[in-house]
Amino acid sequence: MARFSEDAGKAQRFDVNLSILFTELPLLERPAAAAAAGFTAVELWWPWIETPTPPQSELDALKKALDDAGTRLVGLNFYAGQLPGPDRGALSVPGEESDRFRANIDVAADFAASVGCTALNALYGNRVDGADPAAQDALALENLVLAARAAHRVGAVLLIEALNKPESPLYPLVSAPAAVEVVDKVNAATGLGNAKFLLDLYHLSMNGEDLEAVIDAYAAKTGHVQIADNPGRGAPGTGDLDLSGLLTRLRERGYDGWVGLEYKAGDRPSAESFDWLPRELRAAAL
Repeated sequence: MARFSEDAGKAQRFDVNLSILFTELPLLERPAAAAAAGFTAVELWWPWIETPTPPQSELDALKKALDDAGTRLVGLNFYAGQLPGPDRGALSVPGEESDRFRANIDVAADFAASVGCTALNALYGNRVDGADPAAQDALALENLVLAARAAHRVGAVLLIEALNKPESPLYPLVSAPAAVEVVDKVNAATGLGNAKFLLDLYHLSMNGEDLEAVIDAYAAKTGHVQIADNPGRGAPGTGDLDLSGLLTRLRERGYDGWVGLEYKAGDRPSAESFDWLPRELRAAAL
């Protein structure tokens, strides 16, 4: 079992993913729970999986919950279909799901702007039976260009994430090079330069990638980092990854952004899953 170094923790800015932690609570209670655990920053998958365009009252209620808790939202997914669930995004899926993604673009960007969130993650979507992969990729690029322009409008970066093949066998971006290739295509198409790589150490480790080599190659193109230990997708120290060493390497290669805690608490309450991180290291300057 790898131990997390306190020195590594001191150098990081951590945020809590409220779509995988504190899920024992209703959505609007989770920011306060994260604050009670000592955190000042949070991130979310798209919270309304049934709709890309929730009523303004629901957006306002989430903003109020964040504000009341004193937490800042630092990362938000665009609409991604049933997540958690079978879907892994919507933007490359022809038909209704692509339309839903497009309907969500300005909603998500405007909400991000209203709460000071400057990172928007666009999950690529699964391959679909009967659809030409090349046509899916062309559709994805069209939609990612629209998302990048909307993100730029509100001063945000667009994140593109690699997932892992064992858990997401239909998702085409299952390596760091595959995701970064899409990042480069989006930046070439828009000329904005605001597409970045979401480097998730758990997913890349599940793919068997050389994590140190990935960091060395792509730290400069990384816009957000997420962590969980492997095996098990638990908190740091529950598996075999040297997460403290890997985060230190990221800092040394120039990454100074957020590190999202996107792990499973296991059979204990989420508030008890942060014992690897001293309380005084949980709050980050906003």
